[in-house]
This record gives sequence, C-alpha cells and structure tokens, in this order.
Amino acid sequence: MLSKTLQDGLATYSIGSKIRTLRLKKKMGLVELGTHTDLSPALLSKIETGKLFPTLPTLLRIAMTFSVGLEHFFTPDDKGPVLAMVRRGERQRFPDTTDSPDVSFHFESLDFPANDRRLNAFYAEFHPLAATKVRPHHHDGVELLYVLRGSVEVRFGGEERTLEEGDAIYFDASVPHGYRRIGKNACAAIVVTTR
Repeated sequence: MLSKTLQDGLATYSIGSKIRTLRLKKKMGLVELGTHTDLSPALLSKIETGKLFPTLPTLLRIAMTFSVGLEHFFTPDDKGPVLAMVRRGERQRFPDTTDSPDVSFHFESLDFPANDRRLNAFYAEFHPLAATKVRPHHHDGVELLYVLRGSVEVRFGGEERTLEEGDAIYFDASVPHGYRRIGKNACAAIVVTTR
C-alpha cells in the first residue's frame, strides 16, 4: 500500500487520465486494450480512474500499445506544437535481431524524442545476407520503405520485389514481410511505420 504522500505525488502526473485519452483517441475499449496489453479490463479501469497506480512494466505495456514512450506519462501536458530533433551523432543503433549472429540490418530511430508519435521513422543500413536467412516479421499498420542507396529485396507475403536507389514501396505491415540487401554495394533506406 502506498503512503498518502506517494499517492499525492503520483496523482499529479494524471497517468490514468493520460491512458484514457490515448485509448479514446484510438476509439478503443478497455477489453480491446486488455487484449493488446494482456492486462484485465478491470485492472485497466482502476488505473484509468486513479484507484491504482501501474508498475513501470505495466505502464510500458500500455505505452508500447500506443507507440509512446514512458516519458509521455511523466511530462506535463503541453498545448504547443510537437517538435523533436535528433542529431545524427545522438541516434542509437540497434540490430534487427538480438538472438542470431546473422544481422540483416541495423536501424536508428529518427523520431524517438517526440511524444505521442503518430508514426515511427527509421534509418536502416542493410548487410549482406543469404536469401534463406530473411526473417519475416509483421506488425499493425502500414509501412513505407524508401531506398537511399543500393538495392533491397522486399519480401511481402509470397512475393519478392527488388527496389533500387530512389524507389519506394508502401504496404500493409500486418502481412509478413522482410528485407535483404542485394549485391555488394552499401545499402540504406528510410523506413516509416504507422499503427
């Protein structure tokens, strides 16, 4: 049980009402949010009404559902326009997988500091990879890939498309898809996803 001092301190962040606002913006009910987060609708209702404060792992599950960072719940409401800038040297670089030595691409978030993002944008550098090692993945929303340099093979469902420098492809990201670099030349692209 939290002390009154801690309850009062947490109440100033209005975490429950911020969750409710995000949920209603997406026209999502408590049951649907529960399905996405693996949390019960009753628990989510208590959190939204301020009767219960979520743990950080619980809050992170909710944040990931709405494509926001934890900071969304701990920053004051700002009525001004959204503005976020990422300097090239400040970007974090991540592999597409951490459970395999075969990395098909590294990506860097281009919009991480922005609160309440409506899209996610990445800079991706593709590495040589055998055709048999392309790892399909899928997620909600749509995806746009724009090739900056080199050649990329995009696998979408059962189809394969080759994109050259300057080409772009837009697709339903709920269909399993994957990428691989073609040839020996350096290969990079901008990838934008939405939910």
